[in-house]
This record gives sequence, structure tokens and C-alpha cells, in this order.
Amino acid sequence: MSSALLFLFQDWNRTWYTDNPDFTQCFQNTVLVWLPCFYLWICAPFYLVYLHTHDHGYICMTHLNKAKTAVGFLLWIICWSDVFYSFWERSHVSSPAPVRLVSPTLLGLTMLLAVMLIHYERMKGAQSSGVMLIYWLLALLCATVTFRSKVFQALEQVMCVWRYTTFYIYYALLLIALFLSSLTDQPPLFSREVKDSNPCPEPGASFLSRITFWWITRMMMTGYRRPLEEKDLWSLNAEDCSHRVVPQLVKRWNTHENPQRQAVEESEILILRPRKKNKEPSLLWALCLTFGPYFFISCIYKLIQDILMFVGPEILRLLIQFVNDSSAPSWQGYFYAALLFVCTSVQSLILQKYFHVCFVSGMRLRTAVIGAVYRKALVISSAARRTSTVGEIVNLMSVDAQRFMDLITYINMIWSAPLQVVLALYFLWQNLGPSVLAGVAVMVLMVPVNAVIAMKTKAYQVAQMKSKDNRIKLMNEMLNGIKVLKLYAWELAFKGKVSDIRESELRVLKKAAYLGAVSTFTWVCAPFLVALSTFAVYVLIDERNVLDAQKAFVSLALFNILRFPLNMLPMVISSMVQVRQTSHCSPLCSAQHSISVTDGAFTWSRTESPTLKRLNINIPEGSLVAVVGHVGSGKSSLLSALLGEMDKLEGSVTVKGSVAYVPQQAWIQNSSLKDNIIFGQERRQSWYQHVVEACALQPDLDILPAGDDTEIGEKGVNLSGGQKQRVSLARAVYCDRTVYLLDDPLSAVDAHVGKHIFDQVIGPQGLHVQTRVLVTHGLSYLPQADLILVMMKGEISEVGSYQHLMATEGAFAEFLRTYAAVDKADNSGEECVVLPCSVAPCSVWSSSSVKMNSPGVCTASKQSTTADEKLSKKPKNPEVGKLTEADKASTGQVKLSVFWAYFKSIGVLLSCISLLLFLAHHLLSLFSNYWLSLWTDDPVVNGTQPNRLMRLGVYGAFGLSQGVAVFGYSLSMSIGGVLASRYLHQSMLYDVLRSPMSFFERTPSGNLVNRFAKEMDTIDTLIPSIIKMFLGSMFNVLGSCVIILIATPLVSIIIPFLGLLYFFVQRFYVASSRQLKRLESVSRSPIYTHFNETLLGTSVIRAFSEQERFIHESDQRVDHNQKAYYPSIVANRWLAIRLEFVGNCIVSFAALFAVVARQSLSPGIMGLSISYALQLTTSLTWLVRMSSDVETNIVAVEKVKEYSDTEKEAEWKHEPSTLSPGWPTNGCIEMRNFGLRYRQDLDLAIRNITISINGGEKVGIVGRTGAGKSSLTLGLFRIIEAAEGQIFIDGVDIAKLGLHELRSRITIIPQDPVLFSGSLRMNLDPFDSYTDEEVWRALEFSHLKTFVSSLPNKLNHDCSEGGENLSVGQRQLLCLARALLRKTRILVLDEATAAVDMETDNLIQSTIRSQFEDCTVLTIAHRLNTIMDYTRVLVLENGKMAEFDSPSNLISQRGAFHKMAKDSGLV
Repeated sequence: MSSALLFLFQDWNRTWYTDNPDFTQCFQNTVLVWLPCFYLWICAPFYLVYLHTHDHGYICMTHLNKAKTAVGFLLWIICWSDVFYSFWERSHVSSPAPVRLVSPTLLGLTMLLAVMLIHYERMKGAQSSGVMLIYWLLALLCATVTFRSKVFQALEQVMCVWRYTTFYIYYALLLIALFLSSLTDQPPLFSREVKDSNPCPEPGASFLSRITFWWITRMMMTGYRRPLEEKDLWSLNAEDCSHRVVPQLVKRWNTHENPQRQAVEESEILILRPRKKNKEPSLLWALCLTFGPYFFISCIYKLIQDILMFVGPEILRLLIQFVNDSSAPSWQGYFYAALLFVCTSVQSLILQKYFHVCFVSGMRLRTAVIGAVYRKALVISSAARRTSTVGEIVNLMSVDAQRFMDLITYINMIWSAPLQVVLALYFLWQNLGPSVLAGVAVMVLMVPVNAVIAMKTKAYQVAQMKSKDNRIKLMNEMLNGIKVLKLYAWELAFKGKVSDIRESELRVLKKAAYLGAVSTFTWVCAPFLVALSTFAVYVLIDERNVLDAQKAFVSLALFNILRFPLNMLPMVISSMVQVRQTSHCSPLCSAQHSISVTDGAFTWSRTESPTLKRLNINIPEGSLVAVVGHVGSGKSSLLSALLGEMDKLEGSVTVKGSVAYVPQQAWIQNSSLKDNIIFGQERRQSWYQHVVEACALQPDLDILPAGDDTEIGEKGVNLSGGQKQRVSLARAVYCDRTVYLLDDPLSAVDAHVGKHIFDQVIGPQGLHVQTRVLVTHGLSYLPQADLILVMMKGEISEVGSYQHLMATEGAFAEFLRTYAAVDKADNSGEECVVLPCSVAPCSVWSSSSVKMNSPGVCTASKQSTTADEKLSKKPKNPEVGKLTEADKASTGQVKLSVFWAYFKSIGVLLSCISLLLFLAHHLLSLFSNYWLSLWTDDPVVNGTQPNRLMRLGVYGAFGLSQGVAVFGYSLSMSIGGVLASRYLHQSMLYDVLRSPMSFFERTPSGNLVNRFAKEMDTIDTLIPSIIKMFLGSMFNVLGSCVIILIATPLVSIIIPFLGLLYFFVQRFYVASSRQLKRLESVSRSPIYTHFNETLLGTSVIRAFSEQERFIHESDQRVDHNQKAYYPSIVANRWLAIRLEFVGNCIVSFAALFAVVARQSLSPGIMGLSISYALQLTTSLTWLVRMSSDVETNIVAVEKVKEYSDTEKEAEWKHEPSTLSPGWPTNGCIEMRNFGLRYRQDLDLAIRNITISINGGEKVGIVGRTGAGKSSLTLGLFRIIEAAEGQIFIDGVDIAKLGLHELRSRITIIPQDPVLFSGSLRMNLDPFDSYTDEEVWRALEFSHLKTFVSSLPNKLNHDCSEGGENLSVGQRQLLCLARALLRKTRILVLDEATAAVDMETDNLIQSTIRSQFEDCTVLTIAHRLNTIMDYTRVLVLENGKMAEFDSPSNLISQRGAFHKMAKDSGLV
């Protein structure tokens, strides 16, 4: 070997300095034969281990496999025949060189190894092999060199026929083997592809197809012919699915977390302090452990790519040297051009493979983070839940998971950037010597500048994230409570609040924009300053230093490489800081569950005093326990404690058996009514029918457009309060558990329905084997309870049966005597009816139909049977029941009007100025480099260039003016971006708030939040920078083409052709990429909508132990989203490889034509041309990436503008106002033939209502749930516009008023008390239009003064999201305080006292009687005793007026009202 190499080095004349180069015979027989063999023997052990660990199943023997094996054996036979021929030669002719024996033997053994590998691949299910393909390619390339020289030898001299024949056969077989190994085998037996209807073609693609990403072409073709749809998307690869990815992370995170979670319960109080020292489980570390190994592959790719990067400038040096040396043989020039093409192509392939690994890691990481956050959110303790609102947790999931994903693509720069800098400096030193230090000094000075900018940007980003969190949190609440905003006409106050937060956010954005301009300035000018300082020092330190083309342009090429790492480094570091914050900001700690009650003390958060204390309860199996007490006495908390939702401070809790829970505010999912009831259990039709009837839902099913297939909007928007409560109860009953915790389920239903439900479900004849804990304010149910717990201030003050408590004459008995509106006779009468001694027990659980054990129930059961018959007669169309509209992906090209809208929101003048500055910068840049090429071509006189100082001065001036232009356009673009952001956000906010209620029922809040979070984020931060990059890369490409054309006009033959190819590839790609991006963003909203819904219902999900099902649903939604995301990242790689190929062709042709025209070319122009061509590849790729990014991201503007075209409510105010300031003065209401419908395609919800109400009258509105009581109030407030007829208030037709004029002059206390996070004062008076005295007076009349005075911050007490830190009753009283503050002539109470106990209800009623004495009061009531003293009562049935008269007259008429009063025990 050594002699061979020695011989090779002695004979450079034969190999290099000749017109016909060739390798020596010895080199061909050793190095060229051994090289492929060594490659395979080195790779084989690793490859075998890899195959062993990645077993995909067994592939049956196919023709391809047989052919591969046959070729391998033939090659082996050829090699051995050569060995035998050498032995024969030794004995017959002359002794051959030892190499003649060694090489064929080694080759023969290698061929055996190859055949063995081919078979092992088949056993392990590898359909295509890169290792083998590279081996055959290497062998073929080495053999090709030998082949060429054998052909030349054959022409010149006599040769050995045997060896020649075997070699040619060997060569032909290598060609066949290479061809066969580039084909792909059939899928393994039992693989997923066989079972999957639409498998991803990647696993089955050949190696070549995988490195060039050819396998996605089929989808791209489809996308080019027509817009891609959901059904075109492939299934995810198994290793990217949630069920594989998330458990890995969760496992790592938990092992990291558990050692810190092992504090023993009893000693918890002692351990509390020291435990704080333990560090938080770092999400970052868990992520590294989970995804590190796969991600490590990308580091290897990056290393190879970094080294290959410096090959370009080296070849450029050699090319300039070649042009300068006229004696060099021409083939060397062509060799350099070919080498340049091969190196740049390999670099492209490796770079794209690197990006692919990065993006796939990022995708898995996002899946894992979202999955882990979701799982944590289901076990989050209530204390942690209070520190973060739903909005914040959703933000953690959406924006921050994305941040992790973006960081992954850059994280390798941490080690790669320094490596690139070191290599570049090494080559520069070789080129220019010590003068490089001047350039290094400039760079070192730039680093702190960049670092300061990065740190500042970081700080601004944190501030912006904070503002954004607050804004999204507020938006989320506004969208949740939009009905209240509309009823109170508070839209403008909240619009102002959002705008204030937005302004502070924009101030930060503006500062960040100025910083961005400075950083763009340094980014563009740094390489120029470095070049300028280096060249200046080089020519000034010694006048013998001549700046020739080779020195100048190779240095320029290296400086261009340097630009990237120097600027990336600070950016990556700042991103990492950002992600570090994210990884610690997840406040999701698990709750420690344990259930029993002896000496129990419970709290909502460890920092507060216990909410419940000294609890001792023993409940026998199968009993009915009623829990009663005042508002805020801890009744709901007791149930939460039994569910394990509260922190247990002391004592023990045990709950035997499975639990069902009905919360006070029903939690309804956005799915069909049937799914809400069945809640993931198996379908049992007859049982389902029983449950529906027992919960009195059958009549509602008849009203709903598609029966039980009707879709229920988010949070049950299209159900009335009573219907929601009954669906929630039906869900619990259907699930058939042993313990039922019922938090006041009867508050929202009217008397006779309540009675029916009590008898069928809750009462002694209901769930007779189950234990039921019922929180209630309904006194009529108490006699039937086995046990009554009386709560006071978080303690149980009395326990016992009804008779026992009445006999003890305690607080309970006194309370009952005061508030039971039923006298003794009636009460005893009612008991006789309700407690049937002789009737067989009737219940939901007995399979017989409902028995007649009381008049009320009997009618309900009749109703439901007739309804049943009706249902069977009239089949319902499920399509009618659709409510929410999923986000639809728009198709086709983005319309120009969208771009125009964006530029208009920036300002046309500003846009034009930016463009002009852009153009100036690029022209100056071209001139400065052209000037440099003229400088390098200056003649050398006496070893020096005479004009160098003038050249240097002009070069510097060009640079300076370039800097000014850069700074100018950066600034104008950034400010333009901020202006556009402000305008687009304001108009979207206004458009959304102006939308009618029906819009919010149809549009999932996830979509709206997504618009305000994700799409606004895109407009704020991404679009300005993308447009900047797009223009930059476009001018770069044009500039490069101009320079190349000037230098080598011959390229003009190729450029149009390559330009067309480029254009076609780009259009071909954008069609699919844009659509994939749209599909991805459409499938993103459901993840957050579902997450939002889950967070609101965690207590229910946990109580029913349905976590697994919800986790599975969330995983599926994430996978569905990644199904569109994965092809979009592969499409990016597909495009990049093809474009870089176009770029590499341009580089090679520029080099090739320069070689051809070397006689007429000056070295300066050639250097200029090729250094520009080397940049062209990246510019081209960037251009397409950016142009498609501009298109895909401008979709955000399209989506934000979308809401300007949706239907709007009537005007808020009419200018000038026609109303007198004090209107309405009397409060007379007149309805003439009034009717309304919820949607165009539905029947009228109420019709033909004609009534006249005088000023100061008190009118009760009653009727069965769903009879249209709430609809009437919605019509009065014009939440829904009248379909027919009119309403007059004091003689003014309300349809002619502005909505705010109407809504601000009448007051409602709504059914669901909604509070917003913020101070109590803000919740009462968002416009700050009342004094503190007035607010306190309102609180006093609403019986909250003592409670608010006891709070540490009094009126500034912070309410949590939705007012969760107040009880429902207290929230209801706050709504009363709002009404008292506004004190208008008309007051509407929509079941306002449903959630409060009798005592509070009485207080409210007396307040209303005294404070609103001269006002007109409309009350929707379930508790009839509250309206028995009203002037008149309106009874509604199925949307029509049934009766309207004074209560006493109605009772004497013995109609519908009489029946209701009887059910309530009032007659």
C-alpha cells in the first residue's frame, strides 16, 4: 500500500499536470478496490444493530429479492474466479503481484457480506437500504475510473483477456446491483400499511426517494390539480402519533418529579417549608431525555454540512487561480466546475435531511407538550387552577408549544455557529494573514451590540407576552360572558379595556420594532464593515500587499458565510431564554387525591384559612341526604371536598363505590344532546328512554330541531338554564353510579318539573339503592330526606332527620317556620300525596313505566307518552340540529384584495418609501461589489496598486450610504407593521362586538380566541419580518442574475430555461403548501376548543372518572392537526431540494462558462460572478420560502378581515339621539302581536303575544321550561330581533332605537350570574359613572355590605375568572347590586333567585319591593310563592300566551297556573 501511494505521489505528472490524466495501475488495484470494501465492513456492525432494534416484520421472498441475491452471488463468483486465475497464473506463467490475490479475495468476502445484509434486511422488513445503495454507488464510481483506463490500455497495448472479461462482467453486474438497490421492496407482512386505508408512503419509499423527498410528489400533484382536502391527507407515521410520543415524555417528567412528591400526608405541615427548596421538575430536561437521541442525528448532519460549506470558497479560489494560470490544462477547469456541482448538491441533500430531522423532532415535541399539559390540566389542583385562568393555560398550550417547536430548528447553532466562525477565520487567515484580526475585532465588537439587542428584545417579548396573556384572558372572558355585555350595553367599556391592554402591547411592539431596525442594520452592515476593515488594514499596513481577485472574492465568500452564525447566536440564546421561561411557567401540579369524613378540614388553597372545618359525617348506604344553609355557607364546597377537589388539611374522607356529580352550574359539551347524556358509556336504548322521561326531557326533545341529535353549542348556549340542568342530571342518572352528589339541580327548573324529577330520580322512589347527597334550597323536599345536614360558616351546625330537627327546635326549625310559605295543613296534605304508603315503588330504575302517584307526575308521564308517539311519526333530520360552524379552509390563491387591505392599513405612502429605500440599498450593494472587482483588476505597478486609497474611500462611502438605506427601510417597515397591527385589531374587535348573539352561538369560542391570539400574533410579529425578508431575497436574486449575466453573457442561454423551471416548481409547491397550511390552521382550533371545554369541566370529568376518554379525544385532535402539518414540512423540504438543485445548476454553469471564456474574462469579474452565484442558491430557496410564507401568513389578515363581512346587530347609537334623557319615565310596556325565532330556518319560538303592562306594575312570567319565558326577555332587549309585531316602551317603538340607548335604559338580573376577573367595583360599574357611596349603598340593599366589608381589599377585592371565588348565590346578589346601581324604570328578573336559599330569596324580594316600588318589574319565576303578590301573571305555553291576569283570578279560573300552584303546594 505504502509503495503504491509513494508511486502515486511520484507520478503527479501522469495524474495532474497532463492533458490526459490517469491513475497508476497500482493505485487502481489497491485504493480503488479497497475503498468500497472498507466502507461496507465499517458500516456493517452498526447497520446490523440498527436492523435488529428496528424490526418491522418479515418480507416475503420477491423477484426483486431473488434478483439482488443472484447478482450478489454472481459478483462473488467473478471475484473468486479472479483469485483462482491468479493461482493458475502463478503455477503456469509468472508469479503475479500479491495484490492480485489480496484484492479479489477481499472483494469476494465483501460480496458475501453484501448478500448476507440483503437477506437480513428482508428478515427485518427493511424495504430499501441506504447503506447498500451507497456501497454499490461507491463500488461503481471506483470501478468507472478503472474502466476508463482499461479502455485506453486496450487501444494502446495487448492485454490479459481473462482479467478484462471478468472486469467488464463485474462492471455490468455492479450497474445492475445499483439499479436493483434503488428499487423498493413490498411492505412486510402484518405491517400497518396493509391495514391502513391511506398510509403515509414514506416508510415504503426507496432510499433515493427519501433523500430527495420524491415520495410526497403524488400529494403535490393532487394539490396542483385541485385544492387538497381532508381526505387527501395520509395517516401519521406510528412513531409520530400521540399515543407513542406523549407517554414517553410523561414518564420522563414523572420520574423527574416523583422523588419530590413523596411527603407523607400526616407530616405534610412539617415538611411544607423545607420542600420549597426542591427544584421544580424541569420540563426542558424531560424533553431532552425524550427527544435527544433522535435529535442527535441532526447534529451529525449539521456537522457534515458545516464542513461542506467551506468547499465552495475553496473551489472559487482554485477557479480564480486556474483563470490566472494560462498554462493549466482545460480539463482542470471542467473538473472544478463538476466538483462544485457535486459538493453543492451533496450539501443541499444533507442540509434538507438535517432540517427534516429538526422539524420532525419539533413536531413530536409539540405533540408531547400539548399532551402532557392536557394530562396535567386534568389533575391540576384547585389552588393551582386559581393562579392561572383558562386563557393562560390555553396560551401555554398554543403559543408556547409553538415556541419550543421553533427553537428546535435553531438549537444546533449553539455549537455550530462557533465552529463555522473558527473555520471561516482559519481560511481567512490563510488568505489574508494577520489583517483578518481587524475584521475579527469588528465582529467581536458587534457581538455585545447584538447581545444587548437580543437581551432587550427578550425583555420586550416578555412584556408583550404578558400583555398578550392579559388581553387573551380578557377576550376569553368577554366571549364567555358576551350575553351579559350585550344585556348591560357594556361592550364599549370592555372594548376600551381591551384597547388599553392592546395599546401597551403596541408600545412594546414599537420599541421592539426600533430595536429590530437596529439589528437589521447590524445584520446587513456587519459583513460589509468586517470586509472594509480587513481590506483597509491589508492594503494600508504594507503597500506591497496587492488586493487581487483571489484574495478579495474568496474573503468575501467567507465573510458571507460568517454573517449567518454571528447573527444567529444571540437570537438562539434569546429563544432559549424564552423557552426556559415557558418550561417553568406551567403551574400545573397534580392534586393528591384521598377520600373519607372524620374531623375533616378542607381549604381551596393552602395559603388561605380552611373553608370547611370540624366535619364529621356518616351516611348510611342508599340514603337521601339533604344539605341546606345560607348562601356562602359551604354547601358546594362540601361536595367538592367529597370529590377530592379541595386540599385536605386534616381528618380522613372515604367514599365507597363510583361517583356521579351534578354541578350547580351545568357543564355541557359542544356535541349532540344524546352524547351529552350518554357521556361515553355504552348505548342502552330502553334505559336511555327511561332516563330522558324521568328527567322530564322528552317534551324538550320534541321542541329541538333534530331531537336528541341536535348539536348543543359551547357551554350549552342554545339550551335554557333548566334544560342544561336537566341534561346534566340525566348524564349522572344514565351513568348509573353508587354515590350521587347533586349540587342544587332543581334550582333552575320550574315547580312541577322539579317535583316530577324529585319523585322520579332524587326522592325515596328514585335512585332507591343509591346514596344521594342533595344540596337544595327547596324546603318542600326536606320531609322526604333520610338525613339533613345544616351548614353554617363552613361547619355542620345540625344533623338529623326532618322530624328530629323539627323536634329539637333549633335554628333549622325556626328557619323553616319563617320561610315555609306553606301552612301546616297544606304541608301535611302534600306529604300524604308524596309519600305513598301503598303504591308500589316507582322509579327510573323499575322497568315499568311511570306510575300515577301524584297528579303532577301523572300528567308529565302522559305528556311524554304522547310525545313518544309524535316522535315516531315525525322523523327528525339531524342536519337541522347543526349549530356550530367549524372553521372552513378557504381555497385557491390568496386574493390581491387581502394584500391591498394590508398595505392600506400600513399606509400607501409609507409602503412606497419602504420600497424605494429597499431598491436603493440593493443597487448600492451591487455597485460596491462591482467597484471591488474593478479594484482587484487594477494593474500592479512596482508591486503596488497606485489608486488603492481612492478605491478604498469610494468603497467605504458605498458601504456607509448602504447602511443609511438599510436603517431607513427597516424603520419604515417596522413602524408600518405596528400601524397595520393596531388598525386590524381594532377593526376586528369592533366587528366581533357588533355581531349578534346568534353569531357567538354558531362560532366556537376557540375560533375567536384563535383569531385574537394566533392570527394577531402572526400580524404583529411575523408578517412585517417576512415581507422584509421576501423583498430582501427577491432583490438578492435579481442582483445576482444581473451580475452573472454581465460577467458571463453565455449564461443567458440557461437562465430563462432555469427561470421557467424555478417558476413552475414554485407554483406547483405553493398550491399544495398554502392549502396544507390552511388545513393545519383549521384543525388547530378544535384542539384549543376541546381543551377550553375540558378545563371548565374538570370536576365533572374527574367525578365520572372519564379522564381516559377525554385524553384520547384530545390526542386524536392533536394527531388530526399534525396530519396536515407533517406533509407541509415535507413539502418545504421537497421544494428546497429542487430549488437548490436549480441554484446549483446556475452556480455550475456560471463556473463552466467562466472556464470556457477564460481567455476573455478578467479574474475580478469572474470572482464577482461566482461569489454571487454561490449566494444565489440560498437566496433562491429563501425567496420561494418567503413568497409562500407571505402567502400562507397573509391568510391571517384574510381571517381577521373575515368578520367584517358577517351579519351585524343594529346600530348602537343613533346620532343625534331622539330620546329624552330620562326615558322611560313611566315604564309602560306594550307588545303587539309579537313573535321571534332563533334562526331563519327554525319555527317561531314565541308568537302572537299581545299584552299591555302599565307603569309600576309587577308582572310574573311562568311556564314550563322551554315555554319561551327567557325568549320574551331576549326580545325585549333586542338580543334577538322581532320576526313579527312590535314592542313599545312608553309609546316608543324599540325597533327604532339604537341598541345601547335601549339596553342602557332598562335593567336585567340574568339567569346565569356572570362576573369578570377584575375588582368587585369594576364588576359593578365598568364605566366608573357612580361614586363609592352609591356603590356601597347598592351593596347594602343587596345584603352584601357585611361580606364586602369583611374582605381585605373591600371594593378592590379581585374576582377570579367567572367569579369562581364567590359562591353562585353571592354572584347573584352582585347582579342585584348592579341593577340597584342603574335603577331604571324597567327591571327584568330572569330566574334571578334560583341559586339562593329561601332566606336570601326573601331578602331579595323585599329589596325589589322597596327599592323598585315605582318601577315596572317583570319576573320569570320558578318559585311561585315569590310572585303570588304580583299585580298580574303571564302564563306561557309552547311560545303562546295561555293566561294573563292577577294571581287570585288565575287560581280561581283553575287553569294552568292553578295546576302549577298546586304542585308547589300553594293551594
